[in-house]
Amino acid sequence: MTDNNKSKILIIEDDLDVAEMLNAYFRVQGYDVFTVNWGEDGVRSCQTVHPDLVILDIRLPDIDGYEVARRLRSDRRTAEVPIIFLTEKRDRADRLQGLEIGADDYITKPFDVQELRLRVRNALKRMAQGSLTNPVTGLPEGPLVDEHLTEILDKDGAAVVFVSIENMDSFREAYGFVASDDVLRAISLMIVNTIREVSRPEDFLGHLSGTDFVIVLPSANLAALSEKLRSRLEQSMEYFYPIKDREQMVKRNNRLGAKLTEVPSLKGRFASLEQAKSELVSLKK
Repeated sequence: MTDNNKSKILIIEDDLDVAEMLNAYFRVQGYDVFTVNWGEDGVRSCQTVHPDLVILDIRLPDIDGYEVARRLRSDRRTAEVPIIFLTEKRDRADRLQGLEIGADDYITKPFDVQELRLRVRNALKRMAQGSLTNPVTGLPEGPLVDEHLTEILDKDGAAVVFVSIENMDSFREAYGFVASDDVLRAISLMIVNTIREVSRPEDFLGHLSGTDFVIVLPSANLAALSEKLRSRLEQSMEYFYPIKDREQMVKRNNRLGAKLTEVPSLKGRFASLEQAKSELVSLKK
């Protein structure tokens, strides 16, 4: 008998050995697991099983994983189901294609099953929380960030610091999702501690995206916080790399970095919240 409290995972994978391994592994982890080997069967199963998450291989015998994802996203019954792509493809264009379709994550073979377990857990947690907080850092995102930014669109004395972590994709490719999550958690703690030291504990900190942070604070504290935070982040980035790689990474263009942008006031500058968010995101380019 199925336990209604268990999350359901649908695995769409044509490699029978991989499918069997994942089935056994996630059942031991306490999930209800359903496995199919063809894309068309995956689409049908998703509509009948109503899984909480789909692990989807891109290379399938009939239709590819991209087409499966498109169909799931275009059907209102399955549009919100988290999708984690599991594939041998490593090219940036392949990853982008998957993310554009609406995949929530992307893991390349050979993969670390413990890493996949964490990605599954985070995706399910994000759904359960209704995207109110980031599953990696625990900081507000989505509607909570929108609410705070809306409050200061016409408010005097409120400043914004936009913090963008650069080249996280390259770092993740080299060291994996677990290491990149550790970096994000460490950076979020650095920001929190800096806010406490030079501004106020009640200042707002949240995510505009997975690697973009936004801080709302009094204009009077803007310069001091930016200076201290910029210095800390610049000094810390190289230490996120293993010792053996540090010397060569500091010379490369795709190394981890942090870009800080100060916005002294949003008042009267933007006609809408969407315009404000769009301009903040464009500042990192």
